[in-house]
Amino acid sequence: MRNLRLDLCYDGTNFYGWQRLTGESKTIQGKLETALSRILEEPVTVSGSGRTDAGVHAMGQVANFHCENPMPCQTILKELRRYLPQSIGIYSCCEVSARFHARLNAKGKTYCYRIWNSDQPCVFQRRYVHKVQEALDLREMERAAALLLGRHDFSAFCSIPRFQKSTLRTITKASVQRQGNEVVFTISGDGFLYNMVRILAGTLLEVGLGTRQADSIPGLYGGKREQAGPMAPAKGLCLQEVFY
Repeated sequence: MRNLRLDLCYDGTNFYGWQRLTGESKTIQGKLETALSRILEEPVTVSGSGRTDAGVHAMGQVANFHCENPMPCQTILKELRRYLPQSIGIYSCCEVSARFHARLNAKGKTYCYRIWNSDQPCVFQRRYVHKVQEALDLREMERAAALLLGRHDFSAFCSIPRFQKSTLRTITKASVQRQGNEVVFTISGDGFLYNMVRILAGTLLEVGLGTRQADSIPGLYGGKREQAGPMAPAKGLCLQEVFY
């Protein structure tokens, strides 16, 4: 049995997220499994590094699958690019150790959240940014982001914390930078809870808008969901990289 790794990207705008759903064909996992099963002429189950929500994008998603078919990786790659929709791009396909698992072996991830902070039109970026016209206090947002570093209980930043074995996560990088009309929140850590990055982005936006103090962040650790900010829209979020 072969174990193959896929490195891929996708525009999540018109998909119901990564995870395969019964009776719903518009998921990333579903599209990959349908295409691979057709190409390899055998049932294929794809495992991703994590489940991105409906509308969330990825520039650096990783997945793996097992198959018996001896078809060369380059041929599989070529056929995938032919069968998949243009909104899913495959960077590479390669054979890996039988022990490799895209999710279980992942040591960390980097996400970015893009905010269009201008009253100027964003016609070409609108599918990938959350538009906020009001002025944002970047200094305070940066100060709040720095307080995320370290290992904390992020239960207040999870939509359904009771379903998590642990709500402890370690954040190794958290920054807020202005890039032209955009404000970009970038965060890296050893793992993320359900909706965690979007809730963090919504909380940082409250800080930027002056409705929350940056110093309030540490008081949220171990708290309840309603204590943190709102969940920012999915379209601004992108999985940048998975570390192994």
